[in-house]
Amino acid sequence: MTPSGSFPAWRTRLRRALLAWYRREARDLPWRRDPSPYRVWLSEIMLQQTQVATVRHHFTRFIARFPSIGALAAAPEDEVLAAWQGLGYYRRARQLQAAARVVMERHHGAFPLEVADALALPGVGRYTAGAILSIAHRKPLPVVDGNVARVLARLLAEDGPPEAARVQARLWAAAAELVPRRDPGAWNQALMELGALVCIPRRPDCPACPVAALCAARALGRVDSIPPPRRRRRPPVVEVAAAWIDRGGGRLTLARRPSRGVLAGFWELPQADVAAAADPRAELTAVLARMGAKRIAVGEALARVEHSMFNRRAQLTAYSTRASWGKGAEVSVASPAELADRPITTASRKLIRAVGLRTVGPRSVRLRTATATSRNSRV
Repeated sequence: MTPSGSFPAWRTRLRRALLAWYRREARDLPWRRDPSPYRVWLSEIMLQQTQVATVRHHFTRFIARFPSIGALAAAPEDEVLAAWQGLGYYRRARQLQAAARVVMERHHGAFPLEVADALALPGVGRYTAGAILSIAHRKPLPVVDGNVARVLARLLAEDGPPEAARVQARLWAAAAELVPRRDPGAWNQALMELGALVCIPRRPDCPACPVAALCAARALGRVDSIPPPRRRRRPPVVEVAAAWIDRGGGRLTLARRPSRGVLAGFWELPQADVAAAADPRAELTAVLARMGAKRIAVGEALARVEHSMFNRRAQLTAYSTRASWGKGAEVSVASPAELADRPITTASRKLIRAVGLRTVGPRSVRLRTATATSRNSRV
């Protein structure tokens, strides 16, 4: 559905109004200043399930460390994961590096120009391929992410759930009809920007919208109900006990997570999930024993933090702990400098900060031990 008139005329008005608005209102983002394929690619991967405000700083730091596809492909995985810390969803970083290696091996270090080749790269789907190729190479390809889906649903009064396959198909078809051959990257970014700044999920700012007069949902008085909100289940809350094993000089004992599964290969404070009504010290002692620790003594609680991750919310408590380790145990003693450079889980970093060890580059500062609670809705 379009508000009035023929589709070609409506499309022309829509393009003109939205592109003019984007030229005036587009945010100054670091990846937009030099939209090379690598920079656009990196920004799109970072922005998946992560807010722009968080990505700004991490993008600049990551690019400084890995300034090219070749540099990223050649780096040790641990360095890439450490540089990704704070963005969460670390599978994205692993896939990004795997794709960089494919680009170096098969495409002579240049991001491929053909859609099929782009889609063959790890972690690159239809949206990401369209964004990179339209912005960096001016290919007239559509994009539909969460922001664009919401904008298109309101413009066209598409009231089905955006996650439904039939609705996704209609939105992608509409996006393909709307993308212009001239500067498709600016058009796609304009749609994203409108969804991020004006056509937001709740209480969209219709008076500030440059295409409000062309919006079918607004004409029907249904901007608040289109698209329908997704019902979200509350994640379960779990208790986690972590061992704070201080080896002196700011050195801490860390355990390595399994090579497969969530946060594979990351380091963390040794820890145990605590069942309801169970003794957290006993549970932690049992886990440490299975890891190969001996002469275990779990003492007072030092700090408590909260951390949301994937489909659960954890309340973690660090306990002052003494233990010795036999050969073959998957643990390591990390100095303050190593704590700064290793890929360590965000939950453990929160506990480290809460207990009072803050690392800044190679230096460490001992702070007063405190009990703290922090909340983070993103990983």
